[in-house]
Amino acid sequence: MIATETVSHSMDLPRPGWAEVDAEKLWWAEVCQIASKLMAQMPSGGVLAGMCVSGVGPCLVLCDDDLRPLRPAILYGIDTRASEEIEALTAEFGAEAILDRAGTVLSSQAVGPKLEWVRRHEPEVFERATGWYGSNSYIAAKLTGEYVMDHHTASQCDPLYATRRFEWNKPWAQRICGHLPLPRLVWPADVVGTVTPEAAAATGVPAGTPVSAGTVDAYSEAFSVGVRRPGDQMLMYGSTMFLVQVIDAYHSDPVLWTTAGIEHDTLALAAGTSTAGSLINWLQSVTGGASFDELMAEAADVPPGSEGLLVLPYLAGERTPVFDPQARGVVAGLTLRHGRGHLFRAAYEGISFGIRQILERFDDAHTASRTVAVGGGLRSPIWAQTVSDVTGRPQLVPEQAIGASYGDALLAAIGVGLVPADTDWAKIAAEIKPDPRNHALYEDLYATWQELYPATRDQVHRLAGQPIV
Repeated sequence: MIATETVSHSMDLPRPGWAEVDAEKLWWAEVCQIASKLMAQMPSGGVLAGMCVSGVGPCLVLCDDDLRPLRPAILYGIDTRASEEIEALTAEFGAEAILDRAGTVLSSQAVGPKLEWVRRHEPEVFERATGWYGSNSYIAAKLTGEYVMDHHTASQCDPLYATRRFEWNKPWAQRICGHLPLPRLVWPADVVGTVTPEAAAATGVPAGTPVSAGTVDAYSEAFSVGVRRPGDQMLMYGSTMFLVQVIDAYHSDPVLWTTAGIEHDTLALAAGTSTAGSLINWLQSVTGGASFDELMAEAADVPPGSEGLLVLPYLAGERTPVFDPQARGVVAGLTLRHGRGHLFRAAYEGISFGIRQILERFDDAHTASRTVAVGGGLRSPIWAQTVSDVTGRPQLVPEQAIGASYGDALLAAIGVGLVPADTDWAKIAAEIKPDPRNHALYEDLYATWQELYPATRDQVHRLAGQPIV
């Protein structure tokens, strides 16, 4: 590792259910900022061999001919504005047909309904657009001028991509995209072009530097920690939980996302929650803002099971496995003897029960051979251990946890031929083993926790429908 740089940003939440960013002022400006700082730290005489950028996704960036975004980028599944379009497109194409061709039912994660939303609600923006991009393909276009999309990101743009065939699902894609051309499909490590003189001036990266396509950040992170073979899975501990598992044959499940993988003609399953670390941060803010270490110490003093407290962590709706934007958080079993530490431990346990639900569906496609844990949430002394205790699965922790950018560097190295395509930079540093006593305790609690959502769904839906004054 020669140099690293980070910059923080936030997203905009202009209306309930909306999640956006300014793609040019945030994503492109931050790439320029970070690239300039990294180039300033290049060793004397060093030559940059290649570049690759991953990004959150799947997202929607609509641009004109000059690559100017015509509206803020619409983010991935946490943006739930297109619920009516999801219903309409599902009725138009058929739920079973969508599941068969795309490998996934339409949900807030899908890009197709968001394109349809812009067409219906902002027709002047849609008509002015000449191209549509994900976060990483927008950056690739800004760097090289090339209009491309990697197969993995495309496979999350349901129902525009035929995952079983690794190609655009042209009849449906042309129906939804209208006059917008479909990007050229490439694989994440493929070199799509070189840095233009204009991009070189903005980033400090030498003109002519090869640029690989990149992909969605979670998949690049999975690639960085050696999740490459069927049965390998990754748990990413962040503001949400994201899970990836490589599979050896096409498998569709209505509560999972079947996607193209990172490497040529590979397949993967994915799932994601709507909250995780964001729930912990929210609890920290509403319970007095104590330090993270203090809160973790309080939670550690609470026995597993939180003395009869259960939490549904659906404070931003939920993606996998219920796909319910109107789901809401529920705390069950609360008594006067419960304190702040109980709430924090119960929140971690609620997140972990949700992960167990997802992993059990993954097993239907391909039994996991190993699980690799990544992400900033690993700094919690409770979270990952609770996941292992609830699921009964050990987790491997890699030595290098820099994240998606580490995978991007490997994709760039493969793309320009510096290393063989099967190169794996991951080294495992630790293993988190489940505690058999806690796992036995959680068996009963898991059964009760699974009953909470269906038992409270109608009530929280009525509450979610209350007008905001």
